[in-house]
Amino acid sequence: MNRSFPRETTADFPKGLDRGLWFVPLGGAGEIGMNLNLFACDGTWLMVDLGVTFGDESIPGLDVVMADPSFIVERREKLAGLIVTHAHEDHVGAVAYLWPQLRCPVYTTPFCAAFLEYKLKEVGLEGEVPVIVVPLGGRADIGPFSVDFITLTHSIPEPNALAIRTPHGTIFHTGDWKFDPDPLVGEPTDFAALNAVGDAGVLALIGDSTNVFSEGEAGSERDVRESLIELFGRYTGRIAVGCFASNVARLESICRAAGAQGREVALVGQSLWRIAETARRTGYLAADLTFHKPEEAACLPRDKVLYICTGSQGEGRAALMRIASGQHQDVTLEEGDVVVFSSRIIPGNEKAIAKVQNQLAKLGVEVVTTRDHFIHVSGHPAKGELRRMYQMIRPSIAIPVHGEAMHMRAHAALAKECQVSQTVLVENGSAVKFDKGAAKIMGTVWSGRLAWEDGAMVPFASAMLRDRKRMFYEGAAVATVVLDEDGELMGEPQVAVLGMADPLEGEERGWSFVLDTAVNRLPKKARRDDVVVEEAVRSAIRKAFAPRRKPVVKVHVARI
Repeated sequence: MNRSFPRETTADFPKGLDRGLWFVPLGGAGEIGMNLNLFACDGTWLMVDLGVTFGDESIPGLDVVMADPSFIVERREKLAGLIVTHAHEDHVGAVAYLWPQLRCPVYTTPFCAAFLEYKLKEVGLEGEVPVIVVPLGGRADIGPFSVDFITLTHSIPEPNALAIRTPHGTIFHTGDWKFDPDPLVGEPTDFAALNAVGDAGVLALIGDSTNVFSEGEAGSERDVRESLIELFGRYTGRIAVGCFASNVARLESICRAAGAQGREVALVGQSLWRIAETARRTGYLAADLTFHKPEEAACLPRDKVLYICTGSQGEGRAALMRIASGQHQDVTLEEGDVVVFSSRIIPGNEKAIAKVQNQLAKLGVEVVTTRDHFIHVSGHPAKGELRRMYQMIRPSIAIPVHGEAMHMRAHAALAKECQVSQTVLVENGSAVKFDKGAAKIMGTVWSGRLAWEDGAMVPFASAMLRDRKRMFYEGAAVATVVLDEDGELMGEPQVAVLGMADPLEGEERGWSFVLDTAVNRLPKKARRDDVVVEEAVRSAIRKAFAPRRKPVVKVHVARI
């Protein structure tokens, strides 16, 4: 894997990583998604989570983005294992892409193991990755780490907190969680285990910051189910519901609410079918729930069908976007139909979601969101739950993660209110050392991003992605210059301007004059050198656009 520069040579690279206890986040600190956490104990490393985030409009065409694991890949002989806390894409989604570079055992609980099986099969790694299934509430001894898996609740089955025990102290990593008093699907929070961890003493808590600005508690899925039953009874047209595919409890709630109103359910989106099958295999989806394919549901009366769709975050290739733009081959919505967005808005997705909702509105479709009706509860802890967690765990140190900078700062302030002695704000690449009951950032290691592009990994710092971003904002120009072997121009140079206005369009002295001049100013010897000619032409084109634009310029020199 290529890196943009060797961070090991920089002045702030931490020393002594082979001694003591360390925490190094490479993804998920200062952002929501793309989690990758590293722990080191006397030179042996443990990875917790390996997830993805999804591309946005800043670099078009990217669907999957993940943290660059170069730092740990270079030390993979010291990587004892990878623990995946639960089956959300931002925690498990990069395993199938990056495991060939890591080649370590993967530890997780049954539901996530079953989901991961699908992911590995898709990329041809079926049967190759050693996946060690840990029972709920179980323990895994991984090198110098003894890790207790503690059952919590979240918006997917089997979310696990980790009590990572080492000779230097215990670190409590929350993963994603909340305290749902009535989770409907999966086991309730193991409060006895949480209290036992706190009673035994915890050096540091590394915790979820996503919902820190919300007062009270996240709420229960049972309340959402009752509300959906009432809502669905209002409509006589088709109903489509957008939700997170991984929210098995919500999937069941929507099905039960649909059944209560005499509707059949169709799943629209491959990830929904995959999660439904995983949940059924692991016993988290009731046997009496059945699903239609979209083409089958198209034959049902409008008042008897309910579609559950992917794309609640406005993803360009997901079902809701294709339905809203009239490009879905099996699902059509029209005036009198309704789309219910039964999910929260992940920060950064506001524009994409608004685009889908506006397109639906243009079709005459009613759009129902959390502003209009009680149709969603978060899977992450609000302030009341965070305070309760701190009361049980009682760590000496708090390190907020899984949030943007504002979330993490607010989480640190709340931890101080809960009498935590020290808080540490980290970024991706921060190397935190624990010593004598305290924590300190001792430097930084290389962190970055990778994109999955046409079956290959592409660093964000690559020339290809830099050019793509520049073309998106600044446009491009492509020039062709034909010369003979002595450097004499053979015909007029040609320039194609893409994605922007041509500054010489309509000018008496157009591109032919500009490039003729640029080439003919070169000494005769220089005109025989393709590299020199290319640079002269490129410079002339850039000057023509300056200072308004800085397009990507490609020059092709042909010799005859």
